[in-house]
Amino acid sequence: MTASPAARLLPPSLLPFGAACLGIAIFSIMDTVMKHLSMVMGAYNAMLWRTMFSLIVLTPAFLLLGGRWPSRTVLVLHACRGLVMGCSLVLFFWALARVPMALGIALSFVAPLIGLGLAALFLKERVGSRAVSASVVAFAGVLVILAGQPGGGAVITDWRAPAAILLAALLYAIGTVLSRPLAQRAGPLEIALFFNIVAGGLFLTGAPWFAAFPPSAHLPALLAATCSANVSIMLVAWAYARAEAQYLLPVEYSAFLWAALFGWLVFGETVTPATLAGAALIMGACLWTARGGTPAAPHEEIGGQAINQHGDS
Repeated sequence: MTASPAARLLPPSLLPFGAACLGIAIFSIMDTVMKHLSMVMGAYNAMLWRTMFSLIVLTPAFLLLGGRWPSRTVLVLHACRGLVMGCSLVLFFWALARVPMALGIALSFVAPLIGLGLAALFLKERVGSRAVSASVVAFAGVLVILAGQPGGGAVITDWRAPAAILLAALLYAIGTVLSRPLAQRAGPLEIALFFNIVAGGLFLTGAPWFAAFPPSAHLPALLAATCSANVSIMLVAWAYARAEAQYLLPVEYSAFLWAALFGWLVFGETVTPATLAGAALIMGACLWTARGGTPAAPHEEIGGQAINQHGDS
């Protein structure tokens, strides 16, 4: 397939990086909508109905585009990633309804640091000094933000919320590392669909006790959350098929900038000077990683199989 003019002009490493950045930005829009939904209908019902709506949208698209049932190996990866990501998201949105968005996202930023270690341990990636340094600088930006929180509305009064976010971050890091081998074996649409199949099955186990039909007034927000979540999943999946996890993980830190912006615009949450200073460190670290990252080779040996990363999408 002939590359587009834009693809020929841009360095190959910037294409997956840009897709991941766009995916995180769209995911942050979804975070904003889901925070609202979690406040008005609970995190469980928000995730349950977002998942159900996703299945209604994605299943026909997958079948019409000739999607096939995955192999056993890929199905196991789908199941593992769907379970850990599903649990992570319920915990995260439950907590996000109880703390300011920027603060909640900041606490979740232990995930990329954990992910770097897991990528080295399980994916055998050689984590370069630039990736480690960028993550440390970005995390320092988070610490600056936390240290500068005012003594007002940003104070955490319920220890369960930050504890839930930290547990969600650990699960998210595991799911992110699983995204790399999965994205090399499955296309973005398949990844989005099977995440919702697995997570939906998980959420349905609690339906007899916790499920409630959403009021019609919340349907537009649920549709917005559904669309933004699945577009984000597919963009990030596309990126992870073309670049190592260590290169893309620091992109997660850019979510803080969107959280601060949307928290201020939608929920009236204050952005402090420390927030701006920390944000500058975060963005600097992300850009530094982008300049030095290298995408994976077009073919890699993983689990004894030669994988064509560019043939899945």
